[in-house]
Amino acid sequence: MNQQTTFVFGGGGARGALQVGALQALLEAGFRPDLVVGSSAGAINAAFLAIHGFSRSGLLALAAAWLGAAEADLLPANYVGMTLRAILRRGTISPVERIREFLVANGVQPDLRFGDIRQPKLAIVSSDLGTGTPVIHGQSPEDCVLDALLLSTALPPWSMPVRRQGRYLMDGAVVSSLPIESALQCGATDIVALDLIDPREPFGPVNGFGTFLNQVTYAVQTRMVKLEMELAAARGVPVFYMLLSSRELVHIWDFAHTAELILQGHASAKSAIADYDRMEAPPGRARDA
Repeated sequence: MNQQTTFVFGGGGARGALQVGALQALLEAGFRPDLVVGSSAGAINAAFLAIHGFSRSGLLALAAAWLGAAEADLLPANYVGMTLRAILRRGTISPVERIREFLVANGVQPDLRFGDIRQPKLAIVSSDLGTGTPVIHGQSPEDCVLDALLLSTALPPWSMPVRRQGRYLMDGAVVSSLPIESALQCGATDIVALDLIDPREPFGPVNGFGTFLNQVTYAVQTRMVKLEMELAAARGVPVFYMLLSSRELVHIWDFAHTAELILQGHASAKSAIADYDRMEAPPGRARDA
């Protein structure tokens, strides 16, 4: 099997800015991906990396895109009310068009196909509600990148599941918040995993129904990550796991902290890489690094 170093991007809404800073640290340290795989907000980072390249200029453009996300108001903050309206079938305001416009403005053109992307290769993960399994987009070169991203970021209550070919598809993080399993299916031989789960979120300032939702989500996601890490270990695929966290709790809809999250992601990854360098022959490094 050919060596295929894979960057895996977890979901986390506005916390995806942490991954931007982490990518800068990985680039500085000489890591190079052959494949990028992402769920939810992580899918956006993976796609941007594949389209614009893993380079200093590409990451500067990615940072600029994240700084513009706050103005786009991609995830309105009143998610608890939106959830209740969805449960009561009173309708919700979907920001799907805002997300679509944001993606197109940042280079994800409607006619872009996975086959148009050469290096690194790209895979995007959504969730099949009927089977409770991840769906990998990009295995066919004719798959549309924009459509895959809109499915991977279709997170209720902001977006509703989408019916495609007899399946209901939605946000990839619902069944695989850190899509290591999908990376293995795509042939990953070593993995750098950028996780955005924040253990503080279940106990943040949201009370009542919001706290309940946060607790359930955190419990499910941490369990999924544990199982996918164990799957990689069972298959003998090394995983350099980084849990990226901010100094203060940042909720998934709050894009106002992007600048400091990029800096904190860089510092967090740089420290993790320094520790990782103590391991023999760390995977993913360029030969001349």
